[in-house]
Amino acid sequence: MPFVTVKDGTRLYYEDWGQGRPVVLLGSATMNSRMWEFQAPCLAARGLRCVLPDRRGFGRSERPWDGYDYDTLADDLAALLDHLDLREVTLVGYAMGGGEAVRYLARHGAARVARLALVCTTTPFLLRTPDNPGGLDAALLEETVAAMAADRPAFVERIVTAFFGGPGARAADLPLSPQLMAWLTQQCLDASPRAGVEVTRTLFTHDLRADTGGVGVPTLIIHGDADASAPLELCAHASAALIPHSRVLVYEGAAHGLFATHADRLNSDLLRFAGAGR
Repeated sequence: MPFVTVKDGTRLYYEDWGQGRPVVLLGSATMNSRMWEFQAPCLAARGLRCVLPDRRGFGRSERPWDGYDYDTLADDLAALLDHLDLREVTLVGYAMGGGEAVRYLARHGAARVARLALVCTTTPFLLRTPDNPGGLDAALLEETVAAMAADRPAFVERIVTAFFGGPGARAADLPLSPQLMAWLTQQCLDASPRAGVEVTRTLFTHDLRADTGGVGVPTLIIHGDADASAPLELCAHASAALIPHSRVLVYEGAAHGLFATHADRLNSDLLRFAGAGR
């Protein structure tokens, strides 16, 4: 099985599919590389090399006690890109993966990266502060962490419909089978409980405005206008305002889980952006 050992000795699992221009797919906070079920096979079949890492603490990677801050996660990504000697990379950061991507660029530069796609990104800053009045209340973080600690399966089951359908959605109205939703959400429960809590704290509290503003590669931002986890104005439009070479594609009616609910459209947009077949 393919692993890379990073500087603190943690072994991280990754998949490496296809040939061509490299696309590195960074997943949502508490999911793993299996979430790219609908994207990676499509992109690889169309002439792209897809690299799919499991974040530390998740999937098939090792589960250390520490290292769930953006600096460490960005350094983990750097170790993988160096290990595979990837160049002209399209970085695709989904939700928290967007934070990893912009912190990677801030810490390690863009020598290996040609372009960036932020999908349902949580950049640049989620938390409400005096200079970020549209952010999310800190009480929401504490409620989330407490619910995860008390009963993770119940917490995940409670939020899954809104994750894929937005506020007020009903499971029966989603374009996903119950079996698919159960399989996707099981990924969250397969994670280290410590990792789940710590990455949640990281994505809520870390201010990435300076990192986001320093992005110097062409950037595509894809976001749903029914995303309650990463609100459109707070995240996509605020990120676009900071990144000079960026454009935003808004998926009407799409929530945070658009990788599954809008898979075909996302695949087409990523294929065009990454330059499949060039």
